[in-house]
Amino acid sequence: MHHESIKIGAVIYDPKVTVIWGIIADFFRQNHLDVECLFYKDYRTQVDALLAAQIDIAWNSPLAWIDSVIRSNHTCTKSAMRDTDQDRSTVFLARANSTIQTIQDLKNKKIGFGAVDSPQARLIPINHLANHGLVVGKDYEEVVFNIGYGLHGDHVGGEYDALEALKQGTVDASVCVDLNYEAWRKDGTIDETQIVCFEKTPLFDHCIFTVREGFLKERLREWEAVLFKMDYTNPKHKEMMDMEGLKQWVDGRTSGFAQLQEAVERLNFFK
Repeated sequence: MHHESIKIGAVIYDPKVTVIWGIIADFFRQNHLDVECLFYKDYRTQVDALLAAQIDIAWNSPLAWIDSVIRSNHTCTKSAMRDTDQDRSTVFLARANSTIQTIQDLKNKKIGFGAVDSPQARLIPINHLANHGLVVGKDYEEVVFNIGYGLHGDHVGGEYDALEALKQGTVDASVCVDLNYEAWRKDGTIDETQIVCFEKTPLFDHCIFTVREGFLKERLREWEAVLFKMDYTNPKHKEMMDMEGLKQWVDGRTSGFAQLQEAVERLNFFK
């Protein structure tokens, strides 16, 4: 039985995105499933397309997942995510020679955040601070490094600039996702005798495939079956998986979005 192609949406947060999805589309075709990739400049536009059924499945940021759920009145459903999308956290950094040792020491300080719409580098850490009694704009000053706005923090830029500001002393603390922290410790961007991590948020999840209302369940199952066949030990797949930052596609879950949901409500983000 011939079906029309499954339409997948992805946001171009980096030129490599088109390369990644070209490889994925080829893999699907080799497995006799026709997919068409449509690219968007930002997540808002992609969610618009998903709700208008111009695409069947969107590769969404966590914030775009929440946006899809709210705007579709909970009719959008989840699909897969990367192994690396699960159990992330945001770390809080300070200079080793500063007086900041706990979250309470941030009172009346300047904190460097990433982009305004970054889950890991702004929304979740602001929510974490609020849960510890520190209110944004009242108990501390928020300094935003608004790089890659519209890309929901799918961009290292803002977190890197916040770290640079911390090193230079223009902010007292900064935040970044744990994966960046680990990478920066490894490559020397962070010298641990100078910059220390003094706080971490609880764990949360990151990107997730979001499926439009009315997309046939059996078609989704066919698509997932091929996706889950991708194998990191296959050199061709490994190239794409390294670029997209995963070793395995796993079943998606939505439990990891609770903190972001709380942040969105607390900050009236979509209002």
